[in-house]
Amino acid sequence: MKIAIIGLGYVGLPLGLRFAESGVSVLGLDVDAAKVAALNGGTSYIKHIESAAIQAARESGHFEASFDFSRVAEVEAILLCVPTPLDIHREPDISYVLKSGEAIAPYLGSGRSDREDRGNSSSPISDLPSSSMPKLVVLESTTYPGTTDTELREVLEKGSGLKAGEGFHLAFSPEREDPGRKDHSVKTIPKIMGGYTPQCLDRCVELYSQALDQVHPVASCRVAEATKLTENIFRSVNIALVNELKVVFQKMDIDVWDVIDAAATKPFGFMPFYPGPGLGGHCIPIDPFYLTWKAREYEQHTRFIELAGEINTKMPDYVIDRVAEALNEDGKAVKGSRILILGLAYKPNLDDDRESPSYVLMKKLEERGAVVEYNDPFVPVIKHTRDHPQYAGRNSVEISGNYDCLLVATNHAEYTEFDFSGFTCPVVDARSCVRNRPEKYFKA
Repeated sequence: MKIAIIGLGYVGLPLGLRFAESGVSVLGLDVDAAKVAALNGGTSYIKHIESAAIQAARESGHFEASFDFSRVAEVEAILLCVPTPLDIHREPDISYVLKSGEAIAPYLGSGRSDREDRGNSSSPISDLPSSSMPKLVVLESTTYPGTTDTELREVLEKGSGLKAGEGFHLAFSPEREDPGRKDHSVKTIPKIMGGYTPQCLDRCVELYSQALDQVHPVASCRVAEATKLTENIFRSVNIALVNELKVVFQKMDIDVWDVIDAAATKPFGFMPFYPGPGLGGHCIPIDPFYLTWKAREYEQHTRFIELAGEINTKMPDYVIDRVAEALNEDGKAVKGSRILILGLAYKPNLDDDRESPSYVLMKKLEERGAVVEYNDPFVPVIKHTRDHPQYAGRNSVEISGNYDCLLVATNHAEYTEFDFSGFTCPVVDARSCVRNRPEKYFKA
């Protein structure tokens, strides 16, 4: 069979490669022409995905990339893996999902009439599906319950003239991608999925079973949507708990990392989570607010989720206060100090800087008059970001002691092994990862 994957980022690209490895023909669609050219040339633009994997998929004949969305007429299933960010008011922005739906809707039809309508298309008629089986559309992007069977369904029905469950099949199957993991992969992580109708679910199970080891069907699209939110809310709440404990224990001169490591020896009833300078990535800082927003429609207030969000979003301020304390002990103020932030990526040993708290730290320190630079072996140059476009083009600099303060914001292996012991400036470690510590060492 042949499928299309819309959005070739951290979710869509590894998913497409997994399907290609399983023998399914994959058409990767993206609006970024540079990404399309790179993939068709066998080159990866995501550090933890090797170019060799893309080259193998291309050589097998099972993978190609394009920016021509009309080519979804060639495929039997379409998987949407596009961003679902928050807007400036911290409310859900599902515009990428809906625009993708609008782009593919005119090509959802199958059978003779669709072939006649596309008689002038640049795609050969032989490339179009020979089966009259309705196309399957699966949304993978994290969103609030009801998105798939309401907003997306309505856009697809309006643009295609078809009815969901009859003219096309519709399902939701949330991504569970965790970039950089070695113990789990797209193939081995169980896949949750819910269908608009039982027949839609059957099609979804059949599709993903070709490429993944285990699928887990649920009762509806909304159950699947709520499952994904619950997973990420669980992490957000527990991270907020240890972040709060960090602040309390620091006042008591107790090392929270020592406490967590000790508590983790209990073989039941405890799961270790670790504090940090703030939340990063495209899931944990964003997804809980999708449910908070949707709950208001039902006159429900998610106080626990909102409190966790409040604690986590305040962590950069706590870290900056610790930087100010370290500088003060050295007889300096934040204003006018030269500060080097170590780590721009939001997680270790990757180039993924989405929603990284390092950007917030940089912005807040500069607002207080500091001169800030950064080092990150995985992010040599800052690319354009939606929330912090002012930093685009900045370059990573070498680590040295010629600063008034160093702030470790990401626990890259390089920083764990780096020898800071000879540095005379204070080092503030927000990840408790530095082993070779200088005399002026502070945990944040």
